[in-house]
Amino acid sequence: MALTKYTIVEKLQSDLGFSKTKSIETFETLVELIKATLESGEDVLVSGFGKFCVQEKDQRRGRNPTTGQTMMLRPRKVVTFRYSGKLREKINS
Repeated sequence: MALTKYTIVEKLQSDLGFSKTKSIETFETLVELIKATLESGEDVLVSGFGKFCVQEKDQRRGRNPTTGQTMMLRPRKVVTFRYSGKLREKINS
């Protein structure tokens, strides 16, 4: 089962005693802060969890899978995630 926004909001309500509105606001604020930081090109480090990084991809040759036609893909930025050693230990224990 995937962890969803709804599940996180419910957990904030039950564990911290927040109202539903406060839980949603808290979650949305956190997500917006992470998005704004990544958009500015900075990394987001959550100790004991991992690091979200923005990486540049160069222009490269690609292929349209429908038509088989070769094309050039434009340069772009992608978000990657590197998990921490502590998280790896918890997952593998």
